[in-house]
Amino acid sequence: MITSTMRALTFHGPATDTSQTDVAVVVRPAPGPGEVLIRVTHAGINFKDVMMRRGDHAYSSVWPVIPGLEVAGVIEQVGDRVDSLEIGKRVVALTNTGGLAEYVVANAVLTAGIPDGVASEVAAVVPGVWATAWLLVNEAARVRDGDTLLVHSASGAVGTAIAALAEAIPDTTLIGVVGAASRLEDAKSAGYQHAFVRDDHLVDAVLTQLGGTGVDIVFDPQGTAWLDADLRMLAPHGRVVLFGNASGAPLDPIPTERLSASNAAVGGFSIAALSAAAPKLVQRAMNAVLHRIAEGSLTPESTSAEGLDQAAALQQQLANGSAKTKHVIRITPELR
Repeated sequence: MITSTMRALTFHGPATDTSQTDVAVVVRPAPGPGEVLIRVTHAGINFKDVMMRRGDHAYSSVWPVIPGLEVAGVIEQVGDRVDSLEIGKRVVALTNTGGLAEYVVANAVLTAGIPDGVASEVAAVVPGVWATAWLLVNEAARVRDGDTLLVHSASGAVGTAIAALAEAIPDTTLIGVVGAASRLEDAKSAGYQHAFVRDDHLVDAVLTQLGGTGVDIVFDPQGTAWLDADLRMLAPHGRVVLFGNASGAPLDPIPTERLSASNAAVGGFSIAALSAAAPKLVQRAMNAVLHRIAEGSLTPESTSAEGLDQAAALQQQLANGSAKTKHVIRITPELR
């Protein structure tokens, strides 16, 4: 029986800590046309939760708000014009918001079936983290055989996923950049052949390692704070892909004259924007990753925690930079 209310992690106002976060009882949503209602069994904890909690521009300006961008669960209801998904099916969904709750409504096109043999806990990291990494590697940057990649926040969830996907492309060189020396070994364990701390010596260290040739692609979730360094590390015809703004600082203008003078390109990526403009592309990415997990060629790693009451503390670990693993919250039982 579906109740009319549910428990949901709720941000009541902007904050840099957990002071405005609690688990509240709220009205359960109902699916509209083209949507499905999912009983959430598992939901991922992501840095976007922190950005939303802070009230960063374009992430949250209306309070209260329920965070949570990726879920796994079971379809409980389907709206009109939904023919490809049925009640009782195990699915993952990119929700962008609302996922850290017992129920969430998702766009049916941003929902994908979980293959038999794939645990829901494992699948829960696909819609946000692994679909982002897949789209960065295969669409935004279109990594080619022999490319040299430099990835900021290499020991984080997306950085780890990028490494796993890029390792399958022949002759790629992977350079990881982390925010502290304590994370260097984490980056190397993720598959990066070389790892460096993000500091004033980064450009010289990377170019020395590469014999001055530069990198073909930079993936940078730090906004524009390190864009100057990114461009200095690029090889001719290299490209930088900006895919977030972890610091929340205002973004600087892109130096267009410098790009043409150095034969460089800067692009952007947002899975939230892409999910609105081209949801089928996001769904294809989710299905591609799920297929590879089912066949055993990808093995996403995460750590599970029990219940919504654990979510605020895990989000604070991300905010403090102390999180050592990707966390998935178990919210409701898989079987009822």
